[in-house]
Amino acid sequence: MIAGIIQARFGSSRLPGKIMLQACGKSMLELMIERVQRSKKLDKIIIATSISAQDDEIAEFCTRAKIDHYRGSEHDLLSRYKGAADKFDVDLIVRLTSDTPVIDAKTIDDTVEAYMKNEYDFVSNCYPMPRTYPDGTNVEVFSHQILNEADREAKKPSEREHVTFFMWMQPERYKIFRVDYQKDISRYRLNLDYKEDYIVLKTIFENLYPKNQNFSMEDALKWLDVHPEIYKINSNITQGQGFVRSLEADRKAGFDVNDRGLFKDRPT
Repeated sequence: MIAGIIQARFGSSRLPGKIMLQACGKSMLELMIERVQRSKKLDKIIIATSISAQDDEIAEFCTRAKIDHYRGSEHDLLSRYKGAADKFDVDLIVRLTSDTPVIDAKTIDDTVEAYMKNEYDFVSNCYPMPRTYPDGTNVEVFSHQILNEADREAKKPSEREHVTFFMWMQPERYKIFRVDYQKDISRYRLNLDYKEDYIVLKTIFENLYPKNQNFSMEDALKWLDVHPEIYKINSNITQGQGFVRSLEADRKAGFDVNDRGLFKDRPT
C-alpha cells in the first residue's frame, strides 16, 4: 500500500496554529488534504500528529473528516512516521508536510512514478539540493524498510526531527534520485511558516480556488507573476532555517556535522 503521510502539529515557534488558519472558509490543512486526495498514486492519506494536548484539535478534525490519523512523539518525527507506517501497514511512504497547502497532486504522482519505475531507495523533488521546485511543494518517497533502518540507527537530533536526513545525507549507502522540474522555479515560495507566507497563500486561494478548486501549481505561479506585489511579500524569507537549527543542535550534542552542500546557492 502507498500512503501519503502528512506530518501536522498545531504548535509552531514562527506561526502558531498555522495549519488551522483559514482561507475560503476552510483551514489550510483541509485545503491541502483536498489537493492530496486528487493523487492517482496514493491508496491512503494519514495525518501524523502528536500526543500533545494542543494537537487534540487536529485529531478531532481527522475524526470528523474521516481521515486516518496517528498520534506519536511531538518532537521525534522519525519515530512518529514509523508509528504511523506500522499502524496502517504501509509499504511505500510518501512524506508530505502540512505547511505545504498548495501541494500539487501531479507533483506527488510524478515523484511516486519516478520511484516505482526505477530501483532507487529514496526519491524526492526537493533533496538533495539544489532543488528546482519551489519551497512548499516538497514530496519524498521511500520504503517502510528504509524507514525502519533510519528509526533504528539515526542518533543525531537533525535525523530524528527531519525524518529523511538519515536517508538522503548518505548517498554512499542509498540510491538517491531528485526529480527536477523542466526549469528552475525555486525562487517562488509556497511554504507556510511565517505571517507573510499566510498572506500570500490566503491571497492565492481566495483568487484561484472559487474559480477552480483544482488549480495547479503552475496556475499559482502564473498568478504570482501577474501580481508581483504579492510575490514580494515573502520573497525575502531565508529558507532552510530549521535545518540550520537542527545542525547546530547536532554540534551541541557532540556529533560531527557534514551538511553535504545543503546550503549551496541554487542554480540561476
